Amino acid sequence: MSIKLEVKEATKFYTTKSGNLHALDQFSVGIDPGDFVSIVGPSGCGKSTLLWSIAGLHDLTSGEIRLDGKKIDGPNDQIGMVFQEANMLPWRSLIKNIEFPFEIKKKAPNTARINELLKRVGLSGFETKYPRELSGGMQQRASIVRALSFDPSVLLMDEPFGALDAFTRDEMNLLVQEIWLETKKTIIFITHNIAEAVLLSSKVFVMSARPGRLANVYEIDYARPRSIEMLSDPKIIQTINQIRSNIIEQTT
Repeated sequence: MSIKLEVKEATKFYTTKSGNLHALDQFSVGIDPGDFVSIVGPSGCGKSTLLWSIAGLHDLTSGEIRLDGKKIDGPNDQIGMVFQEANMLPWRSLIKNIEFPFEIKKKAPNTARINELLKRVGLSGFETKYPRELSGGMQQRASIVRALSFDPSVLLMDEPFGALDAFTRDEMNLLVQEIWLETKKTIIFITHNIAEAVLLSSKVFVMSARPGRLANVYEIDYARPRSIEMLSDPKIIQTINQIRSNIIEQTT
């Protein structure tokens, strides 16, 4: 099987008023087509920096990232991204927010695909509503539709459910799992929630404390579809605790 996404010796320095900040250090990994990978690690370890670099939104200081063998050197229609916040423009309706990237790219929106995605995430009938009329979970559902509207082969998710209440977060996790099972898109998911990572992922990457390096990889081979109730299984609890201990080790 060919590698879908390759991160090769990714290194990133930021220039700050107090000097250079070393965010990533020779981070290397290969991700197979259709993998669901979560990345966890200590706070400030460079998880979001890595994700934004994969998206082509941040340049690396050295190293490279390749998608289907081609170097990523800027935003790419084959990569969709869901951010920590829904980032919906308050003066635009839900459908106009979803269509906004098409306007920027001066492309006609894929109306049929957008309508199908809205139906899939339970937002049909809300097209004319404004962000203030939508719950946080509904806004994040809309952001998922927006990210998938171009039919990218890779979906990046940067702690997308961290601001949601526990019940809504569980709903969103199950929704993302369903979408992944249906589409088999390659998904890279950033989270601080280890249980969430284990629930969703086929692999969990643990990053070291800054500068971020790949510290460990955990294969998560539990049967799918997975349920929230599975998180009380002793074997899964053991896996969660192992990953948690590994993250703690990175800070000492």
